[in-house]
Amino acid sequence: MTQATFHFDALTPDLMWYALESIGIRAESGFLPLNSYENRVYQFTDESRQRYVVKFYRPERWTTEQIEEEHQFGQELAESEVPVSAPIILQNKTLHTYQGYRFALFLSEGGRQFEIDNVEQLEWVGRFMGRIHQVGAKQPFMHRPTITLDEYLYQPQQLLEHSTFIPSHIEKAFFSDLTVLIDGIKETWPEQTNNIRLHGDCHPGNILWRDGPIFVDLDDARNGPAIQDLWMLLHGDRAERLTQLDTILEGYQEFCDFNPSELKLIEPLRGLRMVHYMAWLAKRWQDPAFPVAFPWFNDPKYWEGQVLALKEQISALEETPLSFMPQW
Repeated sequence: MTQATFHFDALTPDLMWYALESIGIRAESGFLPLNSYENRVYQFTDESRQRYVVKFYRPERWTTEQIEEEHQFGQELAESEVPVSAPIILQNKTLHTYQGYRFALFLSEGGRQFEIDNVEQLEWVGRFMGRIHQVGAKQPFMHRPTITLDEYLYQPQQLLEHSTFIPSHIEKAFFSDLTVLIDGIKETWPEQTNNIRLHGDCHPGNILWRDGPIFVDLDDARNGPAIQDLWMLLHGDRAERLTQLDTILEGYQEFCDFNPSELKLIEPLRGLRMVHYMAWLAKRWQDPAFPVAFPWFNDPKYWEGQVLALKEQISALEETPLSFMPQW
């Protein structure tokens, strides 16, 4: 079964129970599914009333070496007192296998939602992002990927061109605008970037708050420019984003230097994420969970909206990049 057509039908509660028992954990509660589509993630309670989260990895997405490298990064961050959800070491390892499924166990991290409009919380997140990048800059990932135009633009473009999702009445406009966006990003993308190990998907939903931030879900960790972990925390109009950027970087640069030239990558990276996201949904559509979770993806109105979104992103590439005024 290929990665594109794989689904998790065989991952039954009984299989999960026996998988956990194989590493000495006895689940006493049911398995509560958490918000994850790429993998399958469940919260449960064991016989001592300890709450855990178990993650079953989608087969064929990552190699064993890539998952282990993610786990090593999480352990390294935790050892550096960065509040990150790192996998638990059991039987001298963090990655386990049962009937073809690779899985890992985590403590259940309680917390409320990170408030993106809270200046104090934003500065606090900025400080810890600086500490994450301080650790991440020590050495690159050797097995996990690096952010490239090929993975995020060219491969997705090809996948979308061979898909049947884009309605015929907007197909010409969609692919014309997609080509213009890709060409615009290619023109602004530097030949070389200063790549470090990143969280990779540091949007507000991957930050919990409990007496401070807790960073979760390193599943998309990879090499890339530092700004990749910062730009998704910015929102609102230009003035609001400038204020947020100054707040984040004031905390960030207490621990890690930031290269201002990376600010010009914010809109190109936003374009990469937009194109990659469309292709990711198309690629995973054969997984029964995706049509249920994203029913709008196969609706012509969604694709009509994407034509407009592409045009807006093309315009954003032409705007003057954000800048900041250091106060330290």
